[in-house]
Amino acid sequence: MDSINKNQPEENHEDLYADKAAEKIKELIKKNKSCCFCTRQAMGESEGVRPMSVQKIDDDGVLWFLSPTDSYKNSEVTMDPEVNLFFQGSTHSDFLYLKGRASISKDKTKIKELWEPTLKTWFTGGENDPRISVIKVTPDNGYYWDTKHGNAVAAVKIMFGALVGKTFDDSIEGRVSL
Repeated sequence: MDSINKNQPEENHEDLYADKAAEKIKELIKKNKSCCFCTRQAMGESEGVRPMSVQKIDDDGVLWFLSPTDSYKNSEVTMDPEVNLFFQGSTHSDFLYLKGRASISKDKTKIKELWEPTLKTWFTGGENDPRISVIKVTPDNGYYWDTKHGNAVAAVKIMFGALVGKTFDDSIEGRVSL
């Protein structure tokens, strides 16, 4: 298959596995904890897509969210636990797609650990609000698009490439498999 990547003079593909994959996931999500959380069973007008904020990501790449028990999301996850998460850390880099399995609990210890005062906007009863549930997403795999040396170096390489008519971007991409 022909690809723009074949025009680049340097390696720009690296698949990551296990610990390296978990490290990359943490690195990218740290830049923007918001994602589009997508379920396969759509009940509401959003067609199964909604913005969510990651409350925590652990060393194994497992993501933790807080969600209302009476939400479409919770109902959809109950019907089909397979979910897709899409992250964008900046305008030109730090993109991540994850496919995983979600589970729901009412673990009070985990709720207390994940609680932040701003969440009172959605859970008016505070951390003891009876509508709070924990969604744990264990990713299986995904794909990332990033820069090797940061946005400044990437911008210089792109400008230089445009001047000389060659592909010199600083991108790196690949699968993440846990």
